[in-house]
Amino acid sequence: MLQTNLSTRPFYNERAVLLALALAAAAVLALTVFNVQQLLALSRRNTELGRQIATEQAVADEATRRAEAIRAGTDKGALETVAAAAREANNLIDRRTFSWTEFFNLIETTLPPDVMLTAVRPEFREGVINVSMTVLGRSTADLDAFMEQLEKTGAFADVLPRQEEVTDQGLHRAVLSGRYLGRPAGNAGQAEPKPGDARSGS
Repeated sequence: MLQTNLSTRPFYNERAVLLALALAAAAVLALTVFNVQQLLALSRRNTELGRQIATEQAVADEATRRAEAIRAGTDKGALETVAAAAREANNLIDRRTFSWTEFFNLIETTLPPDVMLTAVRPEFREGVINVSMTVLGRSTADLDAFMEQLEKTGAFADVLPRQEEVTDQGLHRAVLSGRYLGRPAGNAGQAEPKPGDARSGS
């Protein structure tokens, strides 16, 4: 007769093992479902981005084609002609607004007794008035004083001698150039110079 000692057989809790396996299977299933959902969402997002990129690329290509068509249909010669005409019109406007009376009043109030103005040439370029003046003086100190007085009025800037020579009569002839800004608003009512205070030539 076979006898078995039941106390030597290992004891297993089958319910606990089954419960653990069920929980593990549920966790794996939940993780799988989550991964599938994430994959589907990313796939949809990727599809949407692809369509958006294609739409924007089509718009950019259309804009490029339109720009090329406009450039191809533009006459560069005509544009240059229009630009030149606009520059000429601006120069004419500047010439019309240039006041010779105001300019010579400023010259007379600043011209030293031993300096004589012999020539003036304004140049109008893009709203800037550059003035070239030829003057005669007994000494370079007189010419320097004239340039200093011009800039003190606030109507002239960057006045410098470009050419200078001594004439046969011993006078100093110089070509002065600078920017003419016009009489400052605060000096608009400045009194006219008295006869004999300064002199200029033509």
